[in-house]
Amino acid sequence: MAQTLAQKLIARASGRERVAVGEIVTCQVDLAMFHDSSGPRRLQPMLEEIGAQIWDRSRIVLVMDHYVPERDDDARRIVRIARDWARDQQLPHVYDSQGICHVVVPQHGHIRPGMLCVGGDSHSPTGGAFGAYMFGVGSTEMLGVVVTGGIWLRVPETIQMWWDGRLPAGVTAKDMMLHMIGRFGMNGGRYQAVEFCGPAVTALSMQERMTLSNMSAELGAQAGLIAPDATTAAFLAGAGVPEVDTAPWFTDEGAELTRHRFDASALEPHVAAPHSPANSLGVSRYAGTPIDVAYIGACTGAKLDDLRAAAEVLRGHRVASGVRLIVAPASLRDQEQAREEGVLQVLMDAGATLAATACGACSGYGDPMGDDVTVISTTARNFKGRMGSPTAEVYLGSPYTVAASALQGRIADPREVLQ
Repeated sequence: MAQTLAQKLIARASGRERVAVGEIVTCQVDLAMFHDSSGPRRLQPMLEEIGAQIWDRSRIVLVMDHYVPERDDDARRIVRIARDWARDQQLPHVYDSQGICHVVVPQHGHIRPGMLCVGGDSHSPTGGAFGAYMFGVGSTEMLGVVVTGGIWLRVPETIQMWWDGRLPAGVTAKDMMLHMIGRFGMNGGRYQAVEFCGPAVTALSMQERMTLSNMSAELGAQAGLIAPDATTAAFLAGAGVPEVDTAPWFTDEGAELTRHRFDASALEPHVAAPHSPANSLGVSRYAGTPIDVAYIGACTGAKLDDLRAAAEVLRGHRVASGVRLIVAPASLRDQEQAREEGVLQVLMDAGATLAATACGACSGYGDPMGDDVTVISTTARNFKGRMGSPTAEVYLGSPYTVAASALQGRIADPREVLQ
């Protein structure tokens, strides 16, 4: 019986040869990831109340990324709880102020093809870019995982997003996602497994693939999968994982699924208007809208590839008068690589203010947006009040589009600048 990639991953985790769509199975978890906001401050009191212990410390990854650097007493309390708990539990995999969890965890080789992982964050499907079945869970579900090492799930249908062609210059995975969300809405994935396929996806770098899988959450999917290949293996080798088996992890010909086809070569840059990623149309529909702030940050918009894209637009230029450009690299590793390459200097020379390598304004912390400002941002979401004041108007775009808009003081098509 032909199986989808999602079915193969769930079958392995449940100790079976195959599973059928709609079955409810119990899976063994290979990795549980949580951060300072979703983790110890919620899990510690529940574990103490039931007198339970962690099932396997080696399979736990804790990242401090939401409330760092600590700016007030509440943040200091939350981060202190996380640090104390990590020390008391002797957790071997703790990343404190190293960057955003969805970027830091893969960069350290924790997510590999064939795994089933859970994360205490809605953008945990990022792990699907590596051929792993990874999804977000709440604190109560995470408690069950931390104590038992298992979780049940319903085997999902697969929605396959097949991209033919190749992306033009100045168009990115972020534009692909905004196009899909604009077409299908934020419930387009129907809590199923979305798989991204086709020549245009295969041609993407690993970090661009991570953007696709990450924003499958905005499609309403449980998981966002990409079959692993040589690109995956090369990235993991650089993360200290010398050998991975990518061969078994693909969707069989004839597997039951729903497929949608797209032409990457015809795609234009996209922008999502306030206050939903689903308000996404081609950049020409919003071009000319004046902006006050351009924000290049978050797990979908400030990885090394994203910083390089922004620098390509801004090299030799200055941002428009009155525009505030904020750059918050997604991880310290990416920030230092950007510094070595001269990318960071290009951004600073253009007038950027460098912010902390953390979730920052994406989660409304650190440097939140003020009242009545218009923002264009590389973040994944633009819900009312998410980035700060509920009166802030937040548009979403790719790093190319955000950089071009900063340069011109209004929402702009990056292709015009790159020409």
